[in-house]
Amino acid sequence: MASLNRFSWRHQIQALASLGYWTLAPDLRGYGDSDAPSDVGSYTCFHVVGDLVGVLDAMGADQVVKALVNLSVAYYPRHPIYKPLHLYRHLYGDDFYICRFQEAGEMEREIAEAGTAVALKSIFGNRDPSPPCLPKGKSFQDVSADGTPIALPPWLPEEEFHHYVTKFEERGFTGGLNYYRNTDRKWELTAAWTGSEVKVPTTKFIVGDMDLTYHFEDAKEYINGGEFKKNVPLLEEVAVLEGVGHFLQEEKPD
Repeated sequence: MASLNRFSWRHQIQALASLGYWTLAPDLRGYGDSDAPSDVGSYTCFHVVGDLVGVLDAMGADQVVKALVNLSVAYYPRHPIYKPLHLYRHLYGDDFYICRFQEAGEMEREIAEAGTAVALKSIFGNRDPSPPCLPKGKSFQDVSADGTPIALPPWLPEEEFHHYVTKFEERGFTGGLNYYRNTDRKWELTAAWTGSEVKVPTTKFIVGDMDLTYHFEDAKEYINGGEFKKNVPLLEEVAVLEGVGHFLQEEKPD
């Protein structure tokens, strides 16, 4: 299991291990207990692949990928002309969250002003599936747009939320934000794969109908129509979970 934070896979790890399966869910660099390099350029997709290969080598694993089950973020082919940030700004404006994450240190300061607990609660407790925008000075609030206090979702008990708060207070948010700061760099580095299809056997793609990624421009049509299957020709099934948001492995662990 590739994940940002291994704690988010706690339910699946326990269930699979009880059935005798060997499971591995590492913290990606910059998260949890993993190292967090200070260089922004150390968070590209190739660094992620290298880290995972290194972990598997250290564990003595040989063949590890027989099939994929992917969650939330569908595969989109690389645009041959336009960089991602250009497209995001065109579609959603400069306050779109990925665009707002680009300036090193800026979002970290806003999170520090709001407080780690408030910032995380506003993320986990958000039920608005529209593409998130973060106006300066209003990025993280403890109340929703209608003035209602933001509460923890029922799938995230207080003690488990506290685990996230503690880890982010220890590690900070820079590592996680640096992945977004490599959005255009990743586009540049993957030029050789323009037009490529994903040809690994893919058992299932799962997304929640309240997931923000499912409400990006034309995402529903792409995922449920024929284009997604063209780009991932071995995809067997798309499952859209009703009433589920972005953290589906926690919201619907079964």
